[in-house]
Amino acid sequence: MAIRNIRVDDDPILKKKSRPVEVFDERLGVLLDDMKDTLYKAEGCGIAAVQVGVLKRVILVDVGDGLLELINPEIIEAEGEQYEVEGCLSLPGKSGVTKRPSMVKVKAQNREGKWCHYKGEGLKARAFCHEIDHLDGHLYTERLAPQEVIDRIKKENELD
Repeated sequence: MAIRNIRVDDDPILKKKSRPVEVFDERLGVLLDDMKDTLYKAEGCGIAAVQVGVLKRVILVDVGDGLLELINPEIIEAEGEQYEVEGCLSLPGKSGVTKRPSMVKVKAQNREGKWCHYKGEGLKARAFCHEIDHLDGHLYTERLAPQEVIDRIKKENELD
């Protein structure tokens, strides 16, 4: 297990589409373990393989209720909407209000290749969407909310 370097800012790999995982072997296990160590060291709630320089459709998510390893993830259902502040390990020190579904259902393979289903609401839904976007070469900055929504959220936060 090792800590890998997180690709940041304008690294061109972050704009590339990741390839499906076809081989579930020891190398994949090492990648997953390294990504876990890297995620926890960076104190994030999710990471995609592309963020550590590997163009494979692999993400990890942990929003405080345990680590999920998702390989070849696909969103199969999405409902509602939420506007929340979002950040990214690849864009350190930056954040912005994004529009995301409030609930998503995702199907993905585990490290043995077995298909599993996951449901995420709130932060977990955002994390699933955020990390899956990385696999298609997209950053959260492409999903920023309109200025009037950002202004409203700022006002609400000032009242708290």
